[in-house]
Amino acid sequence: MKLCSARDFDSFCSEASMSNTMRRMRKNMFLLLVFYFLYLWESQVAEGANVSYDRRAILINGKRRILISGSIHYPRSTPQMWPDLIQKAKNGGLDVIQTYVFWNGHEPSPGQYYFEGRYDLVQFIKLVAKAGLYVHLRIGPYVCAEWNFGGFPIWLKYVPDMVFRTDNEPFKAAMKKFTEKVVHLMKEENLFHPQGGPIILTQIENEYELVEFEVGDAGKAYANWSAQMAVNLGTDVPWVMCKQGDAPHPIINTCNGFYCENFSPNQNYKPKMWTEAWTGWLLNFGGPAPYRPVEDLAFAVTRFIQNNGAYINYYMFHGGTNFGRTAGGPFIATSYDYDALIDEYGLAREPKYSHLRALHKAIRLCEPALVSANPIRMPLGKNQEAHVFDTQSGTCAAFLANYDPNYFVNVTFRNRKYGLLPWSITILPDCQEPSFNTARVGAPSINVKMEPAKKFSWHSYTEKVPSTHDKSSFESTGLLEQLNVTRDASDYLWYTTEVDIRADDAFIRNGNLPVLHVSSAGHALQVFINGQLSGTAYGGSENPKLTFSGQVKLIAGINKISLLSITVGLPNVGLHFETWDAGILGPVKLEGLNGSLWNDLSQWKWSYKIGVEGETLRLYSFKGSSSVKWAQGSFVPKKKALTWYKTTFDSAEGKDPLALDMSSMGKGQIWINGQSIGRYWPSYKASGSCNKCRYTGTYHEKKCLRGCGEASQKWYHVPCSWLHPKGNLLVVFEEQGGDPSGISLLRRTIQKNS
Repeated sequence: MKLCSARDFDSFCSEASMSNTMRRMRKNMFLLLVFYFLYLWESQVAEGANVSYDRRAILINGKRRILISGSIHYPRSTPQMWPDLIQKAKNGGLDVIQTYVFWNGHEPSPGQYYFEGRYDLVQFIKLVAKAGLYVHLRIGPYVCAEWNFGGFPIWLKYVPDMVFRTDNEPFKAAMKKFTEKVVHLMKEENLFHPQGGPIILTQIENEYELVEFEVGDAGKAYANWSAQMAVNLGTDVPWVMCKQGDAPHPIINTCNGFYCENFSPNQNYKPKMWTEAWTGWLLNFGGPAPYRPVEDLAFAVTRFIQNNGAYINYYMFHGGTNFGRTAGGPFIATSYDYDALIDEYGLAREPKYSHLRALHKAIRLCEPALVSANPIRMPLGKNQEAHVFDTQSGTCAAFLANYDPNYFVNVTFRNRKYGLLPWSITILPDCQEPSFNTARVGAPSINVKMEPAKKFSWHSYTEKVPSTHDKSSFESTGLLEQLNVTRDASDYLWYTTEVDIRADDAFIRNGNLPVLHVSSAGHALQVFINGQLSGTAYGGSENPKLTFSGQVKLIAGINKISLLSITVGLPNVGLHFETWDAGILGPVKLEGLNGSLWNDLSQWKWSYKIGVEGETLRLYSFKGSSSVKWAQGSFVPKKKALTWYKTTFDSAEGKDPLALDMSSMGKGQIWINGQSIGRYWPSYKASGSCNKCRYTGTYHEKKCLRGCGEASQKWYHVPCSWLHPKGNLLVVFEEQGGDPSGISLLRRTIQKNS
């Protein structure tokens, strides 16, 4: 019998020269070798593309990292803007891009998904990967984010037995289904880091702790269920729950706020993470614009890092625009600029951008020490201390802090003297030479100019006040809640009824006018008597409810009372906000008429119409705008309610970002080439106290304000990618009455100060 030599092993011996036993042995050995090498290969791949954590940091491919992140929400900009925004983030020293996932944009109706255009999440993540950055995907799917209905689709509210964000089976089923949809989509595209993609972190739920406290045991059960559901999806990357002190293993609980240096995770084996370092604050219609001095923001970030911080995310790095009807609140403005490092138009906000970029460089120099040693605190004075990261290998980094908001101080550290500005921290990457001070801003400041680029010539079409017998209307006894009728398909709902006044009524004889009282759950109201505007009322961000009281001119005979109720974004935060109401819930009363019969109209028969006629006709589109006759020239009205205006124009030259100046208008909506820019409301002036703001001392959202007494927002971003070289269609629907001749297209330019 001929035996196979080692030389013959790989080429196989002939069957004639081997016994059956030898053939089986050889086959088994071959299979064992194959499995062994496959095991080695898989182990190497897993080890080379792994994300985990310990108490010091997130570990990527086995290496601890101090991660600097920034929020960019893909629907708040355009796909054409994404590459530049991502590149600016990378140039600014970021490692990670963080974004929410917006459920109502992706599933506008049950089971019908949309991942295109501004909602092309896959393309956005791939662009981040192409730039060499990581992604933190905050699936939620509740996001808050000042987004309409907190990101929930409106149809969710009307699922039988639905209760949001608690141990409720219909809600958990819908939430799980959408979360699975997102995770599976990411897996199909190989976007999780162990698959070779950029996603290193995921988030389930969002800022639930306070809701859990209010809900009680059902809230705790839901939080635990959410965590387990997420982990079971097998993303192979860590999950976080922000502002969730009882986040169960292995979920990392994280901090959101203006300051997070004193935050500690709920287990000592979890890293210290700050998912939202607020760069400014949101803008409300009716409120001034908040801003946050860069010196204080840098101070807060550095203070977090010196206290063992492992991950910091700027909320927002680029805030962007609430296009269409995506703004929540209610009363959240169309601009979501947030005083971010990159402004709403995609330009670097200086000196904030460059100053923080310098901070990121200093942190990167300290990283070897930060991930290897615990800080030692050393007092340097009454309000001064050092945090020293001194490793066994000899690497050292130190942070010298002066917490005094008023005084410059000199301190001695390791036999050297250092001068510390008030409310500042100096970074010593080698424990000797200063690299950065949070309050010493050497970055250039800039002048932002809005230069006129184009004026317009307008045509107009007057919206008709509906009659009680309008074909698209329906009747019902009593007052109906607005969202139950509109399902948020429109901001507008008409309530119309008729009042028959006798010729011998006292007010007809004596000439006194009756008074109409209307109570509404919000958000804005216009009153029309016999087709003529008789008054307006609106709530505010603190209280969206409103009351209208005003004299109305009624005549003998049939009078038509038409009430246009207008929503200004749905609530995005609060306990069980799915139960909050909108629209005219009453009472509706007329005072000054004969007989008590006229005093309360709330239970009368009312006619309802969803939306305004121009929406139905799609007057904001090229095809729809040609379906009606428009007035022009001297026939174009000014200061007239319910008026549509349109114009066509050629694009402005150059590549500067563009905006519309709407300061001459009242309230309404804007479309460019059929795409909705959003709501405008320059007539709602900002109330508040806009005093001079010092960077020192604890910051809060009302500390630093601009624009008191002015329009909360007068400029509205026009994405350049929405424009054609020639023949662009601009359509404006004015609700209250404005002067369109004052609207102009502006070019946003920046000039560095010398």
